[in-house]
Amino acid sequence: MNVLALAWRLAATALAPLMPLHLRRRAARGKEIADRIPERYGQGAARPQGPLLWLHAASVGETVSILPLIDALAQAAPRLNLLVTTGTVTSATLFARRLPAPLAPRVTHRFVPLDVPAWAVRFLDGWRPDAAVFVESELWPNLLAETGRRGIPLALVNARMSARSARWWGRAPGFARQVLSRFAVILAQGAEDAARLGALGARDVRVPGNLKYAAPPLPVEAAELERLRALVAGRSVWLAASTHPGEEALVLAAHGRLAPRHPGLLTIIVPRHPERGAEVAALAGDLPAARRSLGEDPGPGTAVLVADTLGELGLFYRLAALAFIGGSLVPHGGQNPLEPARLGCPVLLGPHTWNFAEILARMEAAGGLTRIDPGTDPAGALAEAVSAMLTNEARRRTQAGAALSIAAEEAGLPGRIAAALLPLLPTGDDRAAVPDGRGQAGPETSGPPKTGKVDDRV
Repeated sequence: MNVLALAWRLAATALAPLMPLHLRRRAARGKEIADRIPERYGQGAARPQGPLLWLHAASVGETVSILPLIDALAQAAPRLNLLVTTGTVTSATLFARRLPAPLAPRVTHRFVPLDVPAWAVRFLDGWRPDAAVFVESELWPNLLAETGRRGIPLALVNARMSARSARWWGRAPGFARQVLSRFAVILAQGAEDAARLGALGARDVRVPGNLKYAAPPLPVEAAELERLRALVAGRSVWLAASTHPGEEALVLAAHGRLAPRHPGLLTIIVPRHPERGAEVAALAGDLPAARRSLGEDPGPGTAVLVADTLGELGLFYRLAALAFIGGSLVPHGGQNPLEPARLGCPVLLGPHTWNFAEILARMEAAGGLTRIDPGTDPAGALAEAVSAMLTNEARRRTQAGAALSIAAEEAGLPGRIAAALLPLLPTGDDRAAVPDGRGQAGPETSGPPKTGKVDDRV
């Protein structure tokens, strides 16, 4: 075992007695569900009969991206059951809302156990998955090590490796190689991700495309959309979506500069973390503000609506004339620009967008977005960009159409990724019946050959 891997294992074991207190504190802040904390210790298994595929997605973005993949897997393998684990309350809530009802009997959700060796053992003893799929950059060494030790085939899908993360992993090349070599197949988001993963020791890296391209349009309650449209009829409406600390103040300052030029302007702010709603509303100061979570509607005099609720971005992307995408005026890396693109909502972004660099390069080349250069006056730059869009409907339509064409390009990707994953599963049910789930996968179930090369086949 690599020295760093051993150190991680020992440290996680040593810290395990402190984790219950940590989890209770998180529950008190709404970061955990108190009744489901035992799942963080690997408890709560209820393994269904038949083949079981385990998919792990960390948070909201990853969870939403695998919904089309779950549907494709279910259609391709009618007897397959799926276990989905996530790490956040918001992702669990959103997953429950968006999972199609016909799939619910075949899909079970649990919170992923913390990366403590004994808890990983308990989790895997209880669930005995036939194969495991991790999403994007979820590389928990102890959980992966225990999964690999049991001979459970592993895949990493929609894999992402930023330049910053690659530099971090590059400081421990042996550790990186040990972690990444556990995956029988890695399906990367883009060529740059694949190259970085290959340089760190990953094997059989492929580039089928980015699952975020294939996500369905965000849902909306049609009656509520029509009700809000009636309330704001005749007003200019723009949206700041998935904002992070530091951005809301800039948005509100931009509103102050825009309001004299656009009488009746309504600015909608959707904080990335809804629990920050009161904090964001307080930043509005003397501006008349309403909070969605309190059931407050935007009245004729409302200047700012703080939409501090979960799962309603589809509503506000349809309501607004344009959207600034948060996490891009502060060094966070940006949020998903394809969500507004699918709904015909023009996109504005700041300079910090490395999380979606490949997607944005394609959108930008097609004329599907507007970049904001903050310079020394980011609020002013944001205000100018918003004003230019609000006053030019033809530009909004052209930009939205270009973005939509990029967002629609990968509609068949979930089926192709499902086809790449299904060979990891046993051809029959014999492995699922093994009591401890530790049998080694045979040649026909161990995944594609580990060639060590980067290619673009699926």
